[in-house]
Amino acid sequence: MNVKTLCLSVLYEGDATGYEIRRLCAEGECAYFVEASYGSIYPALARLEAEGLVTSRTEQQDGKPARKVYSISQAGREAFAEQLSEPLSEDVFRSPFLLFARFVHLLPRELVEQRVEEFLQRAVEKRKMLDEVACDESCSAADRWVLDYGRAVFEVAERHVRSHMHELITMARAEPRQDAAE
Repeated sequence: MNVKTLCLSVLYEGDATGYEIRRLCAEGECAYFVEASYGSIYPALARLEAEGLVTSRTEQQDGKPARKVYSISQAGREAFAEQLSEPLSEDVFRSPFLLFARFVHLLPRELVEQRVEEFLQRAVEKRKMLDEVACDESCSAADRWVLDYGRAVFEVAERHVRSHMHELITMARAEPRQDAAE
């Protein structure tokens, strides 16, 4: 799935600015689908508009610059459904924590313990955030399914780290490196 499809998915639900689309992609409900930056969203919106898949209008704001609001067209709705019908690419999973875990032997135990606790705290917070969204009565059955999947992923990650964190901590160095102080 590409950024154009992601933009269409947001606009399928309602009108939005590029900023609102980015916010949903960075910290909102779309953050788990495709990585999208301002540098990719605005060009994608421009291409979608040139293709007639979205339209835009300028809205004036009191004391702020005007904002450009995008809407999906009927052709955009049809294109979105077609894009969803195409074969899916592989899921992409990136985790700075896993890179950290791979090299814990280079780090002092105290730091490893701290990072593990931070990871667990974030996993719990993300799961709770999904719990709160799931309580919203406006969610469709498909939305609930996706939220349940996300919650299950965070629960499994949390459970695995909690039950195996001692292994990471044991692999870490017991003493700070001497050459680091020199």
